[in-house]
Amino acid sequence: MKRGLFKRVLVVSLSASLAFAPALSNACTSFLLRGNDGGYVYGRTMEFGLPLKSELTMIPRNYVAKGIGVDGKYGSGMSWTAKYAAVGMNPLGLPELVDGMNEKGLIAGMLNLPNSAEYQAVNQANSAESISSLQVLTYALTNFASVDEVKSGLRKIKVNGAKIAQYGGNTPLVHYTFHDANGKSIAVEYIKGELQITDNPTGVMTNDPPFQDHLNSIGNYSNLSKVEKPPLVINGAKYAAPSSGSGLHGLPGDFLSPSRFIRALFLANSVPNNYSTAQMNAAAWHILGSFDIPPGSVTLPATNPYGGGIGGFEVTEWSVTANNKNMTYMVKMYENTNVYVFDLKKMDVNTKEIKARRLRGCERIRRFRKPITSWLQL
Repeated sequence: MKRGLFKRVLVVSLSASLAFAPALSNACTSFLLRGNDGGYVYGRTMEFGLPLKSELTMIPRNYVAKGIGVDGKYGSGMSWTAKYAAVGMNPLGLPELVDGMNEKGLIAGMLNLPNSAEYQAVNQANSAESISSLQVLTYALTNFASVDEVKSGLRKIKVNGAKIAQYGGNTPLVHYTFHDANGKSIAVEYIKGELQITDNPTGVMTNDPPFQDHLNSIGNYSNLSKVEKPPLVINGAKYAAPSSGSGLHGLPGDFLSPSRFIRALFLANSVPNNYSTAQMNAAAWHILGSFDIPPGSVTLPATNPYGGGIGGFEVTEWSVTANNKNMTYMVKMYENTNVYVFDLKKMDVNTKEIKARRLRGCERIRRFRKPITSWLQL
């Protein structure tokens, strides 16, 4: 391990964990862009009412993962051995990924679904055959190479709604987005105790309501266009828009989940289709800026289930892009505007343990002036 670069992932103590909000953010946004050279770029934001203290985390091949059973404890659920290495962001010091990409170019994200998620019925007798909702992303990224494999593989396991101590003793109520190297995308949800897998032609995901409801709402915005509107003519008189931007006049600009879905959909589909994957990666960062929540603009009361507390507010804790053509996973943290790049082509997929690195604080930037690919190699 180079220069003590990564520290081992440790489960945070119960006393520390109870200070955190019970669920993942309720303002995450994700989308997918396609380059004209066959690559795909995924972008997403992570928001939360209190710090998730996420670390850039690498899970190697052959890592033996312990499943969380219905009692919320590691080892009481179904264990598995990682087939593929994966890198991404973890929550609360836990050895799990809430976002990431594996060595086969499968990209995935976990987004909050607090009003709709309900997991499969699992009792103590069959707890050892299940995993927690918190582990679905980790399980998929370390076992599957494509969306088709995710579809078939998730139907073979049970997902329980265990309450997790590090989530304030609550169940992580989430859904999942998957994109593979061939550009296939799906949304995975557990609704009323049933697994629902929906093909996702938009590549976009946000939060509540369930994904199909977002698809059903798209037609309400059929008047929007990236092309400028001509002047309105009334009795021979022309009335032009006061500035450019008339094509997307009426595009939702607030932070509600349905609004962010429509905004991400139109912004992602407005990028010129002759852009290369590298150009799409740059465009993704500009799109992500449209979902960056300024501190205080989404302030949450202490009783809000999405986070908050005394003076609590959501911020964009981190944003990522994943490029499955050049196999890079890029992260920007709340604390600064630097972009950290992890090169999956250079990682040691056969290392013996999970490795993780905090990416926050200006001291990191002063210390590591070289591109992050030079010091985040495993």
